[in-house]
Order: sequence, then structure tokens, then C-alpha cells
Amino acid sequence: MEETTPEQRLHLVMGGRVTDPRGIEFQDPESLHVVGVFSSYEAAVDAWRAQAHRTVDDAEMKYVIVHIHKLLMPDE
Repeated sequence: MEETTPEQRLHLVMGGRVTDPRGIEFQDPESLHVVGVFSSYEAAVDAWRAQAHRTVDDAEMKYVIVHIHKLLMPDE
């Protein structure tokens, strides 16, 4: 009998100062703040929301969620 494991979906939360608040081009990619990697989208959203609220008064700071699992398995 073949053992099955749940599909892991990883999400990266990161942020930094952007060149334009309407976009996602970071001014200094080497100094991005990596919040962490999360195994559920819900946990990633919670972490993203916390960082976004912390920097809400700085229009040039932006945090994003990157779906790592889509980069690792692009055919799915």
C-alpha cells in the first residue's frame, strides 16, 4: 500500500521599500525583510497583515506573500 502525504504549500512573507507604492519593485532587494516561510496561506496572511499594519504610515514600505509552492511545482 502506497503511503500518501498531504501536499505541502509553502508561502514566503517579505517586504521592503518600493520605488513606487503602486508597484512591487523594491529599491534595495538585498535588504528585504524576510518575515518567514509559512505552511498555510492563512498563517502567511496573518504574518503579512501584522507587518503591513506595523508600517501602514510609510507608503513606500510594502509586504507581499510569495507562493513558493507555485515556483517549485509550476505545472500544478
